[in-house]
Amino acid sequence: MRPAQARAFALAGTAALAAAALGACGGGSDSGSGDTDVTWGVSSGWESWNENTADGNNSYIHQALSPSATALGDFNQDGDWVFNDALLASAPELAAESPLTVNYTLNPDAQWSDGEPFDVDDFTYIWHQMSGKAEHCDQTQCVPASTDWGANVASITQEGDVVTMTYVDGYLDPEWQYFQTPMYPAHIAAANGFPDWATDPAQMGGSATWFTQNPPTWGTGPYKPVDAAAGDYVTFEPNENYQGSVEPALEKLTMKVVEGTESIITELRQGSIDGSWPSEFSQEELDKVADDDAVTTEVYEGSIWLHIDTNTRNEFLGDEVLRRAVFTAIDNADIIAKAYPDTEVTARKNHFFNEQSDFFEDALGASDPVQGSGDAEAANALLEGAGYTTGDTLMTPDGKPVTLQFRYGEGDATRTLAGELVQSYLGEIGIDVTLEAIPDGQLGAVLSEGEFDLVIFGWSGTPAFTTAPQQYFGSESSSNFGGFTLDGLDEAIAKVRSTTDIAESAQFANAVEDMVVPAAFTLPIFDEPQSVVYLNGSLDGIVPNGNSQAGPMWNIQEWKPA
Repeated sequence: MRPAQARAFALAGTAALAAAALGACGGGSDSGSGDTDVTWGVSSGWESWNENTADGNNSYIHQALSPSATALGDFNQDGDWVFNDALLASAPELAAESPLTVNYTLNPDAQWSDGEPFDVDDFTYIWHQMSGKAEHCDQTQCVPASTDWGANVASITQEGDVVTMTYVDGYLDPEWQYFQTPMYPAHIAAANGFPDWATDPAQMGGSATWFTQNPPTWGTGPYKPVDAAAGDYVTFEPNENYQGSVEPALEKLTMKVVEGTESIITELRQGSIDGSWPSEFSQEELDKVADDDAVTTEVYEGSIWLHIDTNTRNEFLGDEVLRRAVFTAIDNADIIAKAYPDTEVTARKNHFFNEQSDFFEDALGASDPVQGSGDAEAANALLEGAGYTTGDTLMTPDGKPVTLQFRYGEGDATRTLAGELVQSYLGEIGIDVTLEAIPDGQLGAVLSEGEFDLVIFGWSGTPAFTTAPQQYFGSESSSNFGGFTLDGLDEAIAKVRSTTDIAESAQFANAVEDMVVPAAFTLPIFDEPQSVVYLNGSLDGIVPNGNSQAGPMWNIQEWKPA
């Protein structure tokens, strides 16, 4: 999963983060000139170039690098898994269940944009970076967004064109085929001062930091990066060594940061960008181009959902009773009504499954008192029963006034509104809330450093779910930003990936849900509607896809001039 937006990892399947101007990136396409230069708006920035680290695991860098992405597959708009034929000759195959063993048959011509082969070293490199094991990587430099996959790999070998991934004894995973982790070139690490990365944890850690600090000039996707500035833009040209079945059709493609939906719509109408996937859904902004024949707007269901997290290291929020009271006082329905008065948006009631899932259970509705209900009276009763003094100022049992800081993405109208409303709701139970915006591009750092009391952001995921429980709530997960711990929780999480039966795995995930909801660690609010906007006469082949963390860029190899 990725925060947005955080990204939730679909490693062997999962939930990334949902909360500048480019001087010389060209401009929008002129459909009458034969120009095949395209500029696409990315709605926030980033600081790290390494997607697989806790602070680099966000939706915006994932979008920006999607034209050159090295992943083994993705989910299409129908939720079906599609393997990447530039790298694989066929879909992954389950070779054995004991131990779990998966074969990946490589496209015999699979290669990086510099002509170097894509092979077992690249699999091994990403394993060592994401295992969470000191024998693989210096843990001060390798801080993976999730270790749920890497920690359970026993070996990776290659014979001919077949790469075999063998897991530790007893480990099972019903989503074994969904290996979707962005991969980095081992030969580039070796060429830049880390030739012994595979055997020297210090060199492995140094290479991970190097990938964090240096913009890529490589890839296996249809396009290769040729120029970039962190948090600003990435410019691509066709990858002459791309081995996919669809030839890239754009001469130049720039992924440019345009912060906020209002700015995206303005630049689109001015023709300075060709399109965008705004992270913030704004019906008001979309209405500005609703009758514009030059613009196509598509609205669809996606996999980004907003939530409010607590920092349990905070002196007040370390108390479960206070967390439960805070979540009870927050009114999800009111936030939705005020943020989306004319849009059919419903409350999110489960961390792992939306209401369309066969595995959905209403976990929030079963909480007592009901979290997200806006019931200030019930919240106060809960607090009084625990020795708090309620009134205009909420006082702890030892006589200290409760004050909290609420953080949200700067420039994001929905998250700003939510912060203002939370400030009002908690004021009703005597809690003084200070609002503090998170500057553009700094969400990952704020989360990974725990610089919040309460924070709102989005997880972006896929139809896969089995790595989400560990990523969100595992006590050792670097994506467990709030420091959540609970007796027996790690053991319950481990069961989610202890079977190859998807329905049984979902039951285990809902058992985790039954533990974390009463503990009031994080409050789901709603599934955010998604939109894509682009100029008519500019691009063909854009397919909105709510199942991919790349959104409409999931099939960027098929984009072509209109």
